[in-house]
Amino acid sequence: MLRLSRSTALIAAALFANTAMADHDTIKPKAYDSLGKCVKAALTEHEGKIVKAEFKSENKRGVYEFDIESADGSAWEIECDAQSGKVTEIEQEVNADNAKFKALAKVSEADAEATALAAHPGTLVETEYELEADGKASYEFDILEADKEEIKVEVDAATGKIVEVSYEEYQIGKE
Repeated sequence: MLRLSRSTALIAAALFANTAMADHDTIKPKAYDSLGKCVKAALTEHEGKIVKAEFKSENKRGVYEFDIESADGSAWEIECDAQSGKVTEIEQEVNADNAKFKALAKVSEADAEATALAAHPGTLVETEYELEADGKASYEFDILEADKEEIKVEVDAATGKIVEVSYEEYQIGKE
């Protein structure tokens, strides 16, 4: 995983924070600016404040993932292909006790976690509960592997099958 120096990270976070709070109509990325294109695309999908940005490798492609908090209190995770600048996935982040999530989840969190850790051994860092654009629910586990690489493993909450795996390259913002 890429490690930034403390000063570089603070500068990047300060610059990113200003961009994330800007009206997306004022963001004018250059042709070579894949991050700028993806920020604009994500904020076009859901207005709000970007509280976290990650760059990850998913199926050998670069993907930006943005966590956006909307003014109404809802939380969104939006993925954007780094090469094309197009949004590829939109998920609503919810709490474990969300009624819709609970109604869709047929697999317990413990069983889904066991599946993720069996496929990718390591230390569980974070668990997220997501409602997919197609109406499904999923658990997303951030796992720190023995080699100190962080991997995201998404498990379908109805079937218990792993549906997506990606490696985090870097992250800016809160976990």
